[in-house]
Amino acid sequence: MLWFFIVMVAYALGSVPCGLVLTKILGYGDLRRVGSGNIGATNVMRVGGLRIAGVVWILDMLKAMLAVWLGWAVGGIAMGAWCGFAAVVGHCFPVWLRFHGGKGVSCLFGVMLAINPLIFVICGIEWLIVALGAGKSSVGAMIVFLLFPILGFVMNSDIGWAFLAISGLCLVRHRENISRLVHGAESSIEWRWKK
Repeated sequence: MLWFFIVMVAYALGSVPCGLVLTKILGYGDLRRVGSGNIGATNVMRVGGLRIAGVVWILDMLKAMLAVWLGWAVGGIAMGAWCGFAAVVGHCFPVWLRFHGGKGVSCLFGVMLAINPLIFVICGIEWLIVALGAGKSSVGAMIVFLLFPILGFVMNSDIGWAFLAISGLCLVRHRENISRLVHGAESSIEWRWKK
C-alpha cells in the first residue's frame, strides 16, 4: 500500500503543469491554445523564448527528480526509477488537464540526472549535437529514446526496464513528430532568447 501511495505521489508531482502555470503568470496566455498546444518547454520557447523555456525545462526536470528521490528513499533505486516513470506519465497525462500534457522529454532528463548523472551527460551531449546539427529537436530526442534504456540495462537490469518504459512512452508521444520527419514536414528549432 505504501508503494502504491508513493507512485501516486510521483504521478501527482509529474502532473504539475509548470509550463502552463509559468506562461500564464508571465502574461503569455493559455499555452494550450498556441503553437503545438503542448505544455512542455518546446512550446514555451515558441511563445516566450529560450530563457523562459529553459526555466520550464529545469522545473519539469526537478519534479521528476523529486519523484525519483522519493521512490529511492522508500524502496531503493529501482523503485526510484519506476517513480520516475510515474512522473513522466503524470507530465504526459495530467488528470487536471484532461490528460493532455507534454511529451515527457524534460522529465526523462530529470530521471536520468537523479539516477545517474553520467547517463544525463551522455544523452545531453548527444541531444545537443544532433538537435543543433539537424536543426530539429525531435531528431535528437529520438536517439535519446534509443540510447537511454540501453544505458539503463548496462547499469542495472531493473533500472533498464523502467528506462525502457519511459522511452517507449516518450516515443509514442512523439508519433506525430515521427510522421512529420518521415514526410519532411517537421519544423526546425527557432532559437529565440526572448520574444
